[in-house]
Amino acid sequence: MTLHISRRAALLASLASAASPLLAQAQDRPLEWVLGYAPGGGSDVVARTVADAMSKTLNRPIIVNNKPGAATNIAADYVAKSKEYGNVMLTADFATLAANPSLFSKLSYNAEKDFTPVGLLARFPLVLVVAPNVPVKNWKEFLAWASSHADGTSYASAGAGSPHHLATELLRERTGLKLIHVPYRGAGPAVTDLLGGQVPFGLMDTASVQQYLGSGKLKAIAVASPQRLKTLPEIPTFAEQGLPNFEAYAWQGLVVPAGTPPEVVGKLNKALQAALDSTFVKARFQTLALEALPGTPQQMTDYVRAERERWGQLIRANHITLD
Repeated sequence: MTLHISRRAALLASLASAASPLLAQAQDRPLEWVLGYAPGGGSDVVARTVADAMSKTLNRPIIVNNKPGAATNIAADYVAKSKEYGNVMLTADFATLAANPSLFSKLSYNAEKDFTPVGLLARFPLVLVVAPNVPVKNWKEFLAWASSHADGTSYASAGAGSPHHLATELLRERTGLKLIHVPYRGAGPAVTDLLGGQVPFGLMDTASVQQYLGSGKLKAIAVASPQRLKTLPEIPTFAEQGLPNFEAYAWQGLVVPAGTPPEVVGKLNKALQAALDSTFVKARFQTLALEALPGTPQQMTDYVRAERERWGQLIRANHITLD
């Protein structure tokens, strides 16, 4: 028996010794941060800002890999199937974790089982903005203008199933407006067409549109938050203008493939919390009117569960599908 245990211990020690150079080599590789949206939008800004700060704590380069399309499912499937434990992570957002399980009858990944949460990143307030050629300045004028289009009014979103899309569907439900969805491959391309007047309005995240509001390139009508934003105090809430209890956010968290060792998850969470608490990230988030959401993996799990139930009810009640 003693000989058997000794041989087994020797074998395990040998395997550990052989694996050590491989683990060390993996740590020398860039860490891949996968993002399900195109460059230029708010999601891209957040990922690159936080990645820069995290890389300093981890002493390891982080490369953001944009894989837009299919309501983030392309990016999610890529990471869910990855066995590159410790070398790949994903911006998993409102669509990936809360909406898609109800929007699609079948997914190539399981939102609850295929990912391990690292921690929440940020919450993005949503602002109703209109193109410069739309003749409205407030919610009352917007309602009158949108109601005057018998064939319906088009709106832009960051993609089918995105928070921008579903929040506008909630707006349609609350107002009775006839709205026509024009999905884009991310907030960046959507904002480009809003600026050019190719599409008249959208509920867009602050990170994507704030730089265009002060200059008048886009007009802000209302913010979908309980109170006015500290960074954009001139924009009234929907409630102030006669639409009470209309609240919606885009939000994002960081996940890794299920099977990633707990010590790796812990290390990433520690680096994430340090990044969110850094002066650099705080300043950048403030300029984008973003709310950082520091916390534990368990807190992310609880938040996602509540959001999945809330938006799942809306999706099912309105028979919204993306199949």
